[in-house]
Amino acid sequence: MTKESYHRADWKTIDVDFLTSYYAQDGNNGAVTGGIGTEQLTDFTQKISLKIPMNQKLTMSSSVAYDYYSSASTDNIDNIRSSDSSSDVRGQLSIGVDFKIKDKESVGLNIGTSIEYDYNSLHAGISYSKILSSGNTGISLQLQGFKDDWLIIYPIELRRTASVHTDKRNVFNGSVTLTQVINKKFQIALMAEATSMQGLLSTPFHRVYFSNEPTARIEQLPKKRLKIPLAMRANAVLSDRILLRSYYRYYFDDWGMQAHTASVELPIKLNRFFAIYPSYRYHIQSAVDYFAPYGVHRGDELFYTSDYDVSALSSHTVGIGLLYSPAGGITQFKLPFIKPELKIEGISLRIAQFYRSTGLRSSIISAGLSMKI
Repeated sequence: MTKESYHRADWKTIDVDFLTSYYAQDGNNGAVTGGIGTEQLTDFTQKISLKIPMNQKLTMSSSVAYDYYSSASTDNIDNIRSSDSSSDVRGQLSIGVDFKIKDKESVGLNIGTSIEYDYNSLHAGISYSKILSSGNTGISLQLQGFKDDWLIIYPIELRRTASVHTDKRNVFNGSVTLTQVINKKFQIALMAEATSMQGLLSTPFHRVYFSNEPTARIEQLPKKRLKIPLAMRANAVLSDRILLRSYYRYYFDDWGMQAHTASVELPIKLNRFFAIYPSYRYHIQSAVDYFAPYGVHRGDELFYTSDYDVSALSSHTVGIGLLYSPAGGITQFKLPFIKPELKIEGISLRIAQFYRSTGLRSSIISAGLSMKI
């Protein structure tokens, strides 16, 4: 490949996406304190993603992210305000390649890591996708594995007596997606997934209080869990300016939880430059077999948790987004020291509010910037 063709074919098509978000929540069912107490948490995230075509068949991608969070609930691990557990920074790195075998067939590989003070994770995956001869049907397969290691932290008053069986967790995930174009205005996708988890599935600094014991114990959960979600997505063009994106998922696992999730998004193109997209999501789930509120468990139970994330609940999420993306991009300018130009293609802003039947409330605001080099 000549230098000229390298710049023409590759550098002018590098996609760069930048995302920043701020999340805040509060509630009164903190798992660290046995299902009562604050759930206050804030999280600030920054992420940048690159997609780099190396040639006509090979594309590389990577993403780097970090988020800083501050949590009043984890501060209660030590029962000391502003302790070391009150905040943390998590870093994430992912690298992938996608190789086009034929015009309508490709395989991909990815590896990545996530690191924070008491936890680190490594993952690797492989994917395969193909558009069938009709051109209207596509299938994709994905397999992923995660290896997680924990620095075990117990509640301060239980550090001499508590113990867990392992500090590791292994997760294996497989999924298949079938897409079908019905006509020019309607498309559906069917998705099936299975996730097998083994190892440390409880959180050692979650306290559980019992009806017949004066002191707390640490949360205890089975060493294995199988999770099965089945989902369907349908997208429809309602008019030249309005789209409809809908989603439904049914979930069950071998801990006794069942859940239903439905969402709808309605992108509306206001003019050649602006679009808004209101959205709504509803979720309902049953509790796992091992959940009970503060002070309800009995001491002779084998497994127990008072984490309201696995309780019976329902939730609503209402959001609205704004996208500014002119057909020719927003602006472009030369970068120092290199020949290609940077083109800013679009800016997005999104706000969402979350309400849970347990009393938890949260808000998130995020902004994105899409660019090409």
